[in-house]
Amino acid sequence: MHISRSRFLVAGVAGLAGIALALSASVPAQAFTPTAEAAKSATTSKAERKRLDKLKTPKLGWYKCYGTAECATVKVPLDYDKPKGAKTEIAVLRIKAKNQKKKIGSLFLNPGGPGGSSTEFALFAPSFLSDSLLERFDIVGVDPRGIGASANIKCFKSVKEQTAVLNGMNVAFPLGKKEEAKYIKSAKAFGKGCSTTGKSIAGAMSTAEVARDMELMRRAVGDKKLTYLGFSYGTALGQYYANMFPDRFRAIAVDGNIDPRQWVGAGKSGNQILDARMKSADGAYKALKEILKRCDKAGEQYCPYAAGDPLKNFTALAKKLRAKPLVIEDDFGSYKITYADFVGALLGSLYSTYAGEEVASIIAMVGQAANGGAAAKAGLLERIKAARSIGYDFPYDNSFEAQSAVICTDGKHPKYASSWPASTALRDVKAPYFGRAWGWLTVQCATNTWKVKDEDAYRGPFNKRTAKPVLVVGNYWDPATNYAASVSSSKLLPNSRLLTSDNWGHTAYGTGVCATDAIDRYLLTGKVPAKGKVCRAAHQPFTEKIPADDGDKLSTKAVKPGKQLPPVVAPKPVSILTGGIL
Repeated sequence: MHISRSRFLVAGVAGLAGIALALSASVPAQAFTPTAEAAKSATTSKAERKRLDKLKTPKLGWYKCYGTAECATVKVPLDYDKPKGAKTEIAVLRIKAKNQKKKIGSLFLNPGGPGGSSTEFALFAPSFLSDSLLERFDIVGVDPRGIGASANIKCFKSVKEQTAVLNGMNVAFPLGKKEEAKYIKSAKAFGKGCSTTGKSIAGAMSTAEVARDMELMRRAVGDKKLTYLGFSYGTALGQYYANMFPDRFRAIAVDGNIDPRQWVGAGKSGNQILDARMKSADGAYKALKEILKRCDKAGEQYCPYAAGDPLKNFTALAKKLRAKPLVIEDDFGSYKITYADFVGALLGSLYSTYAGEEVASIIAMVGQAANGGAAAKAGLLERIKAARSIGYDFPYDNSFEAQSAVICTDGKHPKYASSWPASTALRDVKAPYFGRAWGWLTVQCATNTWKVKDEDAYRGPFNKRTAKPVLVVGNYWDPATNYAASVSSSKLLPNSRLLTSDNWGHTAYGTGVCATDAIDRYLLTGKVPAKGKVCRAAHQPFTEKIPADDGDKLSTKAVKPGKQLPPVVAPKPVSILTGGIL
C-alpha cells in the first residue's frame, strides 16, 4: 500500500525495525558454476519481445525533486498489444549513486502491498539501504500503474461516494451473520465501482503489466540488465519479471516471498480464497504460539505476560472478548474494543522485528484492562485516541482500490462473495484468530463481483531457468508471507538460491548483519550465499529485562539505533488500537 490505505481499510504499514548487529559470522558467498544445463536458460518469449522490443525507449525528462532526488513521469501504453492506443502515466524517482565513476547501474526497488509507492520507498532508501549499495547504484522507484504518484485508479466519482461504501467495511474483519452481511454488501458495491468507474485502469493493473513497465524503464535509465530488490508483494513482481524476461536481469533479490502459483490460483486452487492458498494466517498463528511459548519460558522479568500459563490465559482472554467487547469510558465518551480489534492489533504487531515484546505488551494491557486495571485502561485510551487522530477525509485516498485491483486482477477467486463466511470460518479453524483476519481481505475479488479482467495477465509458467541466479529470502516467523512460500518459490525456480533468516517480523533485510550482507553482496556481485545458509537475527524476543518503571506501557528498550527498513507493506486489517496503521 501507499503507506496508507483508505482511512478505514489501511492495508498495511508494518513496522520493520531492522538493526544491523552481528550475531553470526557470515559464510563466504559462492557463485553458481556455469554448467551445460545453465546454458539452456530460457529466453524472453516471442510474445513479450513483440510487445516491448519494437517500442521506442522513452526519454525521461529528469528534474530535481525532494531536495535529494530526481523525478520524471512518462506515458506508457495502457495495453502493450495496442502501442498506439490509450496511455497511462507512471512516475519514476531516483537517488543517484554516490560514486558515479564506479556505478554498477540502477537498483530498482518495490516495497510491496500491492499498492505500495516505489517512488516513496526509493526516496527513503538512504535511511535503510547499506552504504555499499548507495555508493554503487542509482536507486530507482517506479510507481506501479494506478498507484502512488502514477495516474491513479479511482473506483468512485467522489470521496462521499467512496465513504458510503467503505463505511460498511470499517472493521478489522466481520464476525457474525449481521456484520458479515453488511461487509459483503459493501464489498459487492466496491467491486462494482472498480469494475465500472475504475474499469479502464483496473483492467490493466496486473503484475504482468507492471513487469512490462519495469522492463521499459530498465531501458529508459540505460541499464543493459535489470537489478532488482523487492519485498513482500514485490517478490511476486520480481518472480514475474524473472519468468517473463529470464535473460534480461543481472540480479533479482526477493525478500518475504509469495509463491506465484498460490497468488494466481493455479489449477484447482483458484476455487479457494487467497489465504487458503497462501496460508498467511498459518504463519501468523505459528508466530503467536511461539511468542507465548517463549514468554512462558523467559519468565516475568523478561515478558510482561509470563504470569501463569500464557497460552491458556490468552485463550481465555480472546474468548472473553469474543463474547463481549471491552468498553472503556472517560469524560469524553466510551470506546469499545472488539475481538476483531484485538486480533487486528496483534497481527499488526507481528510485523515488527520486536514482535515478541509488542505482542506480549498488548495482550498484557488488554488483559489487565479487562480485569479492571485503571493504568491499563488509561494506556489503551491513549493508544485509541492517538490512532483516531491518524487519517483524513480529503483528498481521495485510492489505496484500497490500488491493492484490490492488483489482487483481484492477478488471481482466480471463488465466484460468489456469499461463500466467504464459510471459507473464512474454515481458515480460522486451521489457523486460529488469524484465519478470518486474512481471509476477508479479498471478498471484493469474487468473480461475479469484480468483473473487470486483464486479458494480458501472466498466469505462468513460473519455473523458467533464468540466465542469472535469483536470490530468494525468507524468515521463519513472517506473519504475512509464510516462510513455506519462500521455500516453495526457491524450489520452483531452477536457478535460484534460498537464504533463510530466524528474525521476527515481515521480511529479513536489515534485521542482522548476516542477512543484510548476504543480500548486499549478491546485488553487488551476483554471488549467492552458501546452500542451506541460515542467518541469525540481531534480536530475539524476551532477551532483555523489563525496566521496573515500564508499567503498562509498551517497552521499546529492545530497539537500538541503526538503519531501519521503513514500512514494508502487505495487506492487514484495521484496528481501533492502532487506527489503520498497524
